[in-house]
Formats: sequence, C-alpha cells, structure tokens
Amino acid sequence: EGEEGNTKTLTFEQLHKEVNKAANGLRSIGLGKGDAIGIFMPMTPEIAIALLAIAKIGGIILPLFSGYGAGAIVSRMNDAGAKALFASDGAYRRGRAVEMKSIADEAAAQIPTLKHMIVLKRTGQDVRMTSGRDHWWGDLVDPQPDSAETEVTSAEDPLMIIYTSGTTGKPKGALHTHCGFPVKAAQDMAFGTDVHMGDVIYWMTDMGWMMGPWLVFGSLLLGATMFLYDGAPDFPGPDRLWSLVARHKINQMGVSPTLIRSLIPHGEEPFRRHDLSSLKCFASTGEPWNPDPWMWLFEKVGRGKLPIINYSGGTEISGGIVMGNPLMPLKPCAFSAPCPGMAADVLDENGEPIRNAVGELVIKAPWIGMTRGFWKDRPRYLDTYWSRWENIWVHGDFAAVDNDGLWYILGRSDDTIKIAGKRLGPAEVESILVAHESVVEAAAIGVPHDVKGSELVLFAVLRPGVERNEALRRELSDMVVAGMGKPLAPKSILFVSDLPKTRNAKVMRRMIRAAYLGLDPGDASSLVNPEAVEEIKKGN
Repeated sequence: EGEEGNTKTLTFEQLHKEVNKAANGLRSIGLGKGDAIGIFMPMTPEIAIALLAIAKIGGIILPLFSGYGAGAIVSRMNDAGAKALFASDGAYRRGRAVEMKSIADEAAAQIPTLKHMIVLKRTGQDVRMTSGRDHWWGDLVDPQPDSAETEVTSAEDPLMIIYTSGTTGKPKGALHTHCGFPVKAAQDMAFGTDVHMGDVIYWMTDMGWMMGPWLVFGSLLLGATMFLYDGAPDFPGPDRLWSLVARHKINQMGVSPTLIRSLIPHGEEPFRRHDLSSLKCFASTGEPWNPDPWMWLFEKVGRGKLPIINYSGGTEISGGIVMGNPLMPLKPCAFSAPCPGMAADVLDENGEPIRNAVGELVIKAPWIGMTRGFWKDRPRYLDTYWSRWENIWVHGDFAAVDNDGLWYILGRSDDTIKIAGKRLGPAEVESILVAHESVVEAAAIGVPHDVKGSELVLFAVLRPGVERNEALRRELSDMVVAGMGKPLAPKSILFVSDLPKTRNAKVMRRMIRAAYLGLDPGDASSLVNPEAVEEIKKGN
C-alpha cells in the first residue's frame, strides 16, 4: 500500500512472472552474473521484484536506503563497482511527492562504472532522462517475456552487499551469499515470529536496511505473504499503522521502540478504532526497549495476549543472534534465548562467561548467514569482530543473562558509560527518563571527567506541549539519582526536539556524543534527521 492509498497485490505466480520480466530486462542491456546493481527505490512491489531479478541473473544486490543523499550512494556504488541502478522518479512522504531521480542523477555523475539506470514511475513527476543510460521501468521490463532461466550459482557465490555505517571512516560492506542470507532469514522468521504458509508479515523497514531483504527472502521461502508500505506510519493520522493491520489482515508486525514511543502520546483511541484481531504477535528490532513503551504495547494494544518477539542481531549476521518466540517465557524488554544455530554467550572483561552482570555479546561458532567479510576490506573485518579474543566473534553489544536464563541487549558496547569504575549501558539510564510522563525519548552518553573518568549527560525529547524549564530538569535529575545513585547524578540534561536516528530507528549515541563534544560525528549518511545533530551542536 502506498501512502496515497493505492494498493497492489501479487500472487506467487504473478510475482514469479514479474521477476522473470525484470531479469530479462537486465540481460537485454548486457547485465549478468557477478554484476553489482544498486536499488534506490521506495517500498513498492517493484523493489522486491528488482531485488529478486538481480539474484535470478546471478548479480550482486546493493540495497540503498531510500532517503540517502548522492554522497552516500556514490561511496557505496563505487566501492562495489556497480554497473546499474534501479531508481524511482520519487516517493510519497507525508502527503507530498519527494524527488529521488535528481539525487540518483547527481550520484551517477560520480560513478564511473555505472552504465544503466532503470527508473520506476512512482509519482509522475517530471524528471530528466539521460539518453542511452536511463530506461523507464515500463519500457524496459514490461514488454519482456515472463519466463527466464535462473543463473546457476554456487552456495558461496556473492548474493548481496549490505552497507552499514561504521563509527569512523567509510561504510562497511557486509558480503552475503546465495545460500547464507535467505536461509538464515527464513529460519529466524519461522522460529522467532512463528510465520506459517499463508501468514501476512509486515516489518516497518526500508530495503536499504538488512530487515528489508530479510522480509523478502524469509517470507517467500516460508510461503508467507510479505506486506510492503511506502509512506509514514503516522500519516495522515496516528492510526495509519493500525489501519494497515485491519485492512490487510496482518498477522505478524515488526515495529521499533521509537515508533511505539511516538504513538503513546496519542492515547488508545487510534488503535481502538480498528480491528486488530488478525495479529498473532508483535516483533521488534534495531534498538533496546524501555519497560514503559513495552508494557504499553503489550497491555494496551495487545491486551496482554500478543507476545512481543524481541529480535537482535545485525547486518553482518543476516538476522538475529538472540530472539524471543511464542513458546518460551518472556519478560519485558527481554529475549528468550539465542536463535537456533547461534552459539551466543556473554563474556566478562577477561573473556569468561558471566551471568547476572553486563558483559560483551559474543558468538563462539560459525552460523548459516554469517557474512563472508567486508567487501574488499578483510583487515577491517578481522579487526572489527575477531581482534579481541581468539576465534570468538565480538559483536559490539553489551548483554546480560538473568537467573531465569532470559537475555537482555543493553546497547552498543561503544556506547558504554563507565563512571567511577561502574560500567553501565545507556538504556538503563534512559529507561528512567522515559518513565516520566513528560518524556517521549531519551539518550544517555558519557563525557570525560578528570576524577570519575566519565560523567553522564542526558538528552530528552519532551511530549508536545510540555514546557522546557529548570524545574522539570531538576525533577528528571532527581529521578536518575534515585534510580542509579548519587555518584551517577547527571552533569546536565538537555531538552532537544529529536534524537539522531537511522531509518530503522537506531539512536546514534556516538553522533550525539561527538556533536556535544564538538567532534567530527563521522558518516551521517544513514540518518533520517541530520538536523538533530546540528541542534545538539548549536544547543551546546
């Protein structure tokens, strides 16, 4: 469904024929096995068709976030030596047509290997088409035969390079194979969210993030129906998300904690007006939960009956390391266990297993879907995951396992705050602020302190209509002291309009910290709201 209300449904047979036509279209312009092809499109059926067509001809898929600027596209396409790009004239966002083709054109001028651009007519905007390079989707794909040979590939042939932003330097291109990524996606989808043949699954994501291809490959291998939505989840009103569930009888729905926090101020009326009886479970990934929004989703929307399947892994994993499932006990914000096939553990600073305390999330054995490394940068790959302990993958997340065997992800370990010898994850502090009725979102960072090593600085996004004042700031500070202890009293609490986030709703604390300290925030191409970084810079 598009934000403007248009809908399109494809059967498996219709999808198969459309993929064949797109594959024939690609072959007709000289593209084939081993050619890298980018996808810079809104979440329409054609984006899934393009992804599958590239795989069918043995090409290498380069999914690109639909909100990227030209620079982000250039760095990724040049790194992969891309020969073609699927693009769109534009997309719809909050009731207006947003141009995409001019961004693609600006990028194409800086990609020497790019020979072809296939353009979807989504909004009908007037766009410039370059003769010999640009092809309308309707002209190139639609006239093609609807049968096509599938390229023979080995299990280890490259299927896809998904770029993920690093803390510094250029983005990392995680390489995935034809056997690995699809099987891992389907495996996790089946055992985590209990997806069966005929189920309808929707995950609020973009094809440029791992969960986009995960949704496509996983649902098709399980015989399920993927639902795609191109637009804002709260437009034209806060009930849009729930209307999608009711209209399309969605069974499993993936959301982010950030999205749920944004819906809470609108109360219960938006979801009460829609029939949500088709839902079997919620799912969530991308960031740690806070207890209050988790309980709101579980008790209010799900009426205490729908499990929230927490799911955490990464682009390099092809899916999850830990997850919930409907058969095992759940606690708020927790994960039931490692995903099937994942030899996960939590280690202390000495590399020993630890329970009931915060440690490093690690993996001790290979798994299906494991990245084959960073594209053309093996030393960086080895340094990122393999340099701390021998033959142990260190994922970069802080985690804990409680007495009941349930797992918790507490944020990125590079977000860790260590104050006077006490190490804590930012989510622990942020949950205290979010528990206040005036706070929608919060972020915690550590900044240098001569005596304690670090001290807390907190950022809070307030509900609409709440006044920013010193009384509220003192009240929030007192809550942190009461919850964490006086040694962890925050240095300051700053009120901001928004927190810097990626499209899959990850709060980028490292960028918040860099902006606050006046440092270079690094690669910001994955942000949907770079203005949030600028506000922190100016506010400080």
